[in-house]
Amino acid sequence: MADVNTGNLAPDVTESSTQTIQWKSISLTHVEYPKGDLIGYVLAWFSLVPIFVCVGFAALIIFRRDLHTISYFIGILLNELLNLVLKHVIREHRPLRGRQTLFTEYGMPSSHAQFAWFFSTYMVFFLFIRVYRNSNWVDDLWKYITSIGCFFVSSLVLYSRVYLGYHTFFQVSCGALMGVFLGAVWFGVVQIILTPLFPTLAAHPVGEFFMLRDSTLIPHVMWFEYTSSRTEARSRQRKMTSRKSQ
Repeated sequence: MADVNTGNLAPDVTESSTQTIQWKSISLTHVEYPKGDLIGYVLAWFSLVPIFVCVGFAALIIFRRDLHTISYFIGILLNELLNLVLKHVIREHRPLRGRQTLFTEYGMPSSHAQFAWFFSTYMVFFLFIRVYRNSNWVDDLWKYITSIGCFFVSSLVLYSRVYLGYHTFFQVSCGALMGVFLGAVWFGVVQIILTPLFPTLAAHPVGEFFMLRDSTLIPHVMWFEYTSSRTEARSRQRKMTSRKSQ
């Protein structure tokens, strides 16, 4: 194998590369905060909440195949698409943050705020309209706690975008209002139009191939899955025990 001496070539290659190649970061995960600012550090992580939510949805869809979860995620994707369209129609720039940083994306409305408040609004409608209602409000306490938690995190996402200088307060406010409106509208679409189609989609050969399921009529899905798996495990255990005894 021939040895290649790159010691003399590296400076030329590096110099020519920097002159011809323009580097650009992926804005989806690129979040900056003031060095040494603990609050900014924490808020930078809250700015990544939409990404964590999308990863969670992907995991739920892959492992559960529930049609309502899929519809929820489709609404989130449509919400993001509409935000992208609005940004290119309005074309309002982001704040400069008093630095040499020049943002290449528009900032009106804030996609992070719109995402977070779409998710929270839909979640609240889902908890109090679609999820099984208990006779005692104490049994439904977790719904109130979850709703407050969603709106609290959404507020931190909104504030983080202003604190870190990525958006103005007006941009995140418009994004939040759009998210609330679209979240309510999409829940109505899923509840009134799409839900009656779930049994047909689940029974379709394509739905059966992808193992899609409709859990609309099951009041407590987690409890149902827990009891079903426990019953099946006990049944198989008894069969194995009877085979060994023969």
